Amino acid sequence: MTYPTETLTHSDIWAATADLTTLRHKLLDLFCQLAYQEGDFVLSSGMRSSYYVNKMQVTLHPQGALAVGRLLFPMLPIDTQAVAGLTLGADPIVTAVSIVSVYENRLIPALIIRKEAKGYGTRAHIEGPLLPEEAKVVVLEDVVTTGQSALKAVDRLKEAGYTVERVIALVDRKQGGAELYQSAGLKFEALFSIEEIQQRYRHK
Repeated sequence: MTYPTETLTHSDIWAATADLTTLRHKLLDLFCQLAYQEGDFVLSSGMRSSYYVNKMQVTLHPQGALAVGRLLFPMLPIDTQAVAGLTLGADPIVTAVSIVSVYENRLIPALIIRKEAKGYGTRAHIEGPLLPEEAKVVVLEDVVTTGQSALKAVDRLKEAGYTVERVIALVDRKQGGAELYQSAGLKFEALFSIEEIQQRYRHK
């Protein structure tokens, strides 16, 4: 799917105006059209898979990004003080949620967790505004397989003195991530399960 070059009509720009139920259906369709592929793949965990979810095709899509922000924002606990995620996959997600928070009159900054501390300047592991000690941060993730990526972000945030109790993902591949988070005392929820995406993909 390529981006249209012509000017869109108001009805074509669904991400800004659709109600949340319609928005979820539209985002699911976008995952099926742009992100979900079947074949032979090696995942970042090293596992082999017969399918792959190329999530950046959705989270960097203009309507996909806005839809992600609008749908994840209501899933945040009311006392959330920031959202954070491990670079690179979570970068557009935390940014989208933070931008949507402005329009919801509830400002929530975004933090980006480096995999390794940068070797210059402040040598920081965490990029973004400094928060109060024990600030409540929700970790956002794109696709959860084993759960290790988000857990690494959780550990970095806790080392910085923040409180992390919840992980929210766009897609749960149902391959152990939820169980890992539960064993670490974290609440977990995902916007879509992989079965939901696969079912919609095969019916389209």
